Amino acid sequence: MSLKPLAALLLCALPLPSQVVSLAGRESLSYLIEWRLFNAGRAKIDLSSVPAPRSGYDIKLRLESTGIVSKLFKVEDDYMSNMNAGYCTTSAQMDIHEGNRMRDARVTFDAEAKRANYLERDKTKNNAVILSKEIETPPCVHDVVGGLFFLRTLNLEPGQSAQIPVSDGKKSVMVKVEAQPREDLKIPMGTFKTIRYDVGLFNGALYQRSAHVSVWLTDDRRRLPVQIKVRMTFTIGTITMTLDKHE
Repeated sequence: MSLKPLAALLLCALPLPSQVVSLAGRESLSYLIEWRLFNAGRAKIDLSSVPAPRSGYDIKLRLESTGIVSKLFKVEDDYMSNMNAGYCTTSAQMDIHEGNRMRDARVTFDAEAKRANYLERDKTKNNAVILSKEIETPPCVHDVVGGLFFLRTLNLEPGQSAQIPVSDGKKSVMVKVEAQPREDLKIPMGTFKTIRYDVGLFNGALYQRSAHVSVWLTDDRRRLPVQIKVRMTFTIGTITMTLDKHE
């Protein structure tokens, strides 16, 4: 269990000429994470708006392993990203604690220069640099967490699809997102009318690993991400995030 596949669950971004709905000024989403029928962890995402002159949004993700998974491979990851008023990512930071691995990674996106700078350090080795990289990006690009909130502002109907710019600071790609037929989705919080979105993050796109990502948003004005699922190879299994609390 690591930050990459779980954080990748959270990424979608669809810059379409659809009706755009503003995000709430402050919101908190809590998820239960299940892996191979085990309660594997918890995730909490907090969104808060930032007033002028910066104007935009700050996002924080806290990811923790629990139960038997935590005993096998403990995960305590913190991810933070900043978006401008147009939901374009300006910076991101990852504090990674996975097993014996303790790392810090930072990404800065320069819209004017159309560049992203990535720097990763090993905190167990006096912050030795593991990777320093600069890549080209579009003027507006979405990170692996903030894109989930951007998806919620759009009205992509079943049958529609889009190609969108996504970057983790090490790679910049166009990711295809497809809206599937409406579904009634039953979770512990209740039964919700939803639209499922399939997101092409894996299979050589942003991530090389073979996997299939789906996000279920409620088919109403709230557009709540009530379930996020990554189906990986049989040997790894499926990771499911289910909304447990919304504030």
